[in-house]
Amino acid sequence: MKAVFLMVVGLGLASSALAAEARRETFGQIDGRPVPAVVLTNAGGVKARIIAYGAALQALETPDRDGQVADIVLGYDDVAQYVANPSYLGVTLGRYANRIAKAGFTLDGQRYALAATNGPNTLHGGQVGFGRVLWAIAELKSGDEASVTLTHVSPDGDEGFPGALSVSVTYALNDRNELAIRYSATTTRPTVVNLSNHSYFNLAGAGSGRTILDDRLTLAAERYTPVDATGIPTGELAPVAGGPFDFKAARVIGQAYDHNFVLDGTVTAEPRAVARLEDPRSGRAVQLLTTEPGLQVYTGAWLKGAGRGKGGHAYGAYEGVALEPQHFPDSPNQPAFPSVRLEPGQTYRQTSIFRLSADAAP
Repeated sequence: MKAVFLMVVGLGLASSALAAEARRETFGQIDGRPVPAVVLTNAGGVKARIIAYGAALQALETPDRDGQVADIVLGYDDVAQYVANPSYLGVTLGRYANRIAKAGFTLDGQRYALAATNGPNTLHGGQVGFGRVLWAIAELKSGDEASVTLTHVSPDGDEGFPGALSVSVTYALNDRNELAIRYSATTTRPTVVNLSNHSYFNLAGAGSGRTILDDRLTLAAERYTPVDATGIPTGELAPVAGGPFDFKAARVIGQAYDHNFVLDGTVTAEPRAVARLEDPRSGRAVQLLTTEPGLQVYTGAWLKGAGRGKGGHAYGAYEGVALEPQHFPDSPNQPAFPSVRLEPGQTYRQTSIFRLSADAAP
């Protein structure tokens, strides 16, 4: 299975001849251990902060149509809040992003039991997952692009999953205003893998207090996966035409969603355009391209429980939308879905691109 995660922010503000910089900081401590952070900056005024806890995108600053800069991803000001409020704000999801039904799956005739963390199901890898561990900083670079590579080894049997999984995540920012997140993983035994990033976007600004329900969304998805009462796909690939899931043309979000959309093109070798999110008031827009077959759209209905975010702002319902490119929920139990199996000797890779601009119409 192959899948590299690439986020691109394209504002057209800078020359590629100018250097980008990676600067290391400390983002507090956990149990006496310092938590590294790396700030990536470029000449175009884009700034991203990545923290080692959860390999998370803690901040992403970018201008609106009038040149006013705002941080457009939700997060916290210190690591203690990330530990106390496990709401997945900006973190790397794994070993399996999204839900696995009845907290288990069968692989090659063997049943693997997982922790039930979301009703009867497993969500985002289990009780800890990749979003609540301290990753290692392996490499920093400055130059044509500024980058940081983080690594983590999940041992055989971790959270119930087979195989020791070695994972690396590289965030890279260049002066074309492209912020890339590249995932790779290898395993020692046959296993299942589904990684993603769980950033919540609020294009008005993370502390604006505005909901995302009036933002416009476009999706290249003719179908979606209906779910049962516990959020598990029924196996049907239902048409979106004419209903509340029809975002083939841009329209306001308008209501709660926590659903997987079946993207046109299924798994592709190169990322293709699948979504666009627009804030008419600020002019900011995000276009998503991905190699992945699915996109989980979650409008943050439960964000009220996420506590106080950056600047002390108390997040409320619908103050951020997560656009999570990934394989389908519960794929290990549904063989008709695209495979999430990873074999020894193979490398998992994923590529997704978020293009940020300030060209949304009022």
